Amino acid sequence: MTRTKRSFLARAALGSLGLALLPLAANAQDAWPTKAVRIIVGYPSGSSPDIQARMLAEPLSKALGQPVIVENKPGASGNIGADTTAKADDGHTIGVIGNGPLTSSKFLYAKLPYDPQKDLAPIALIGAAPLIWVAPKSAVTGSVDDYIKQVRASGDKLAYGSVGPGSGGHLGMELVKAQLGLNPLHVPFNGGPPILNAIMGGQVHMTLLPAATVMPLVQAGKLAAVAVTSAKRSPLAPDLPSMQDIGAKATNIEVWNAVMAPARMPAAHQARLSAELGKILGSREIRQKLFLQGWKVEDTSAAALAQRIKSDTATYADVIAKKGIKLD
Repeated sequence: MTRTKRSFLARAALGSLGLALLPLAANAQDAWPTKAVRIIVGYPSGSSPDIQARMLAEPLSKALGQPVIVENKPGASGNIGADTTAKADDGHTIGVIGNGPLTSSKFLYAKLPYDPQKDLAPIALIGAAPLIWVAPKSAVTGSVDDYIKQVRASGDKLAYGSVGPGSGGHLGMELVKAQLGLNPLHVPFNGGPPILNAIMGGQVHMTLLPAATVMPLVQAGKLAAVAVTSAKRSPLAPDLPSMQDIGAKATNIEVWNAVMAPARMPAAHQARLSAELGKILGSREIRQKLFLQGWKVEDTSAAALAQRIKSDTATYADVIAKKGIKLD
């Protein structure tokens, strides 16, 4: 074999080896995550987003092969955590965010530092729950229809409590009022327990709060549950009528928490997170844990979450504009 031929064969072999190594190099370059993943929670320790983030952290860590660390950034009704997530540029930060910062905040705050639709990408819907309409036990002695007629006839002589302007209970009750022709006045409180004390003390006459907060008092006979705020009946309170059942057909209010990523995160990494979280949230163990905490798990996909954000944003935009609700 001539020297020229040997040189040609050597170059060919090296070229073939290089081509063979290209997929390995590409795979190494695309390997993700390469370090710990951080979950930002814009609420304090012990809140539902915090509990859910910590519930997901261990199985997600096993699925990704990297530690998953939960970091609380509470403040501004979850907006600080959402902003921190939106601005993260390390490729390894995601957030567990409630529905408010993703839907109503952009209409309530004139200077929101992030755009929910442009700066954040949907990954997975964790769980949703309707609010429960409760009233004093003495006020609901007949049917729900009879109670609603009484409230309608009372005009603005009655009042409802919420945990603050722009909260789910505030916006939800304004939607219910519009649908049913009611006119109770809004009284804000600093938290659910003070509202319940005020109802039992006669200072306010109704409220919308999560099932976990009100159902123990309903079961103890201290409050009456009127309906759930979802369009259809809820497995979390199957005996209660829905908004459709009581004539508020256009009302479908639920609180929910979701996993979001910075919009700048590569699509392949978003897809992997969505797939892994779909498996985790689809497990019987996680679903049961969430159900016992007052949350239902349905379609967890990024597409379902994107649609939920879109529809709820439109709903809240309308009621906030009509009522002129602003927080700054």
